[in-house]
Amino acid sequence: MENVIYPKMVMEALATVTYAGTKKNVVESGMVADTPAVSAPQKDGDAWKVKVVLEFPRDTDPFLKSTVKAAEAAIKYHCGKEVEVEIETEFKSKPRPEVGEMLPGVKNIIAVSSGKGGVGKSTVSANLAIALARLGYKVGLLDTDIFGPSMPKMFNVEDERPYAVKKDGRDLICPIEKYGVKLLSIGFFVSPTTATLWRGGMATSALKQLIADADWGELDYFILDTPPGTSDIHLTLLQTLPITGAVIVSTPQQVALADARKGIDMYRNDKVNVPILGLIENMAWFTPAELPENRYYIFGKEGCKQLAEEMQVPLLAQIPLVQSICENGDKGEPAALTSETATGIAFLNLAQSVVTVVNRRNKEKPATKIVGMNK
Repeated sequence: MENVIYPKMVMEALATVTYAGTKKNVVESGMVADTPAVSAPQKDGDAWKVKVVLEFPRDTDPFLKSTVKAAEAAIKYHCGKEVEVEIETEFKSKPRPEVGEMLPGVKNIIAVSSGKGGVGKSTVSANLAIALARLGYKVGLLDTDIFGPSMPKMFNVEDERPYAVKKDGRDLICPIEKYGVKLLSIGFFVSPTTATLWRGGMATSALKQLIADADWGELDYFILDTPPGTSDIHLTLLQTLPITGAVIVSTPQQVALADARKGIDMYRNDKVNVPILGLIENMAWFTPAELPENRYYIFGKEGCKQLAEEMQVPLLAQIPLVQSICENGDKGEPAALTSETATGIAFLNLAQSVVTVVNRRNKEKPATKIVGMNK
């Protein structure tokens, strides 16, 4: 009767193979990644097949070839020389890139910021990213608001769950792609109906993982939708990424403009030195659907325009307030998807303005340096 081969027999054979890197056998060294796969012959004349996956510390391991050959020889010796042996090699995940080496394929990192909440910053971030993608650029969008993520709803991908991919020896999160934008948010990993009760350290750790442990690939623009105000999240971003520039979102309302000044001051701080690319006046006026030519300045008139002149920065866009922008945002159909509405046109014009000011900034100013950490 022909010998029967089973996984335990293969493991016993592998236990005779010494890995020079640890001076122990490959089983004791934890190098057998999974239970060996054994396939019986399907017809007369076929051989038994054995497949083993061995995990090495790195792909440049000097003992890799000799260990693989020894493992193959040991299996044939213990299980029969006619056995067909297949040995695959895997490598332990490489460490996370150091600060300054993250996102090597990203050309421009844009922080969308606001001094206070409720001014439509996330709406602007989503529509800016989509408008840039519509102009033909490769775009990524990171929802950095760990405690109040909104991007999954705005893109109508609340039920999506990112999966991990093995790339360059590392396990990376694969961003969700929709409307031509690569998207990640902590909202994909937590319940939308449960408050995120994390200390600051946990939040910043999660944020770093979304930046460094994700497969962002080649991007022309990486948009950061930041939380309102100034917080640990902002400091983490400044200490992790060389931000090309910031755009400040505000309504024309005086209280919002006062907070916008604080946001501008944060980026202009001597220790930060992130260029302000410009201001965006959101909810600049209200236009009813039945009277598209009418404008009602319910939050004040041209407050951001005046602040832009005062701070000597460009006014990138004035986005009108219309009922559809809220309704479409809630349905996951951002206004920038169409060129047939006033808001859709406004966001496309905003994207073109951002491209212009970024190109000018890159020609006239040196690359932004990452903010150092106080020790």
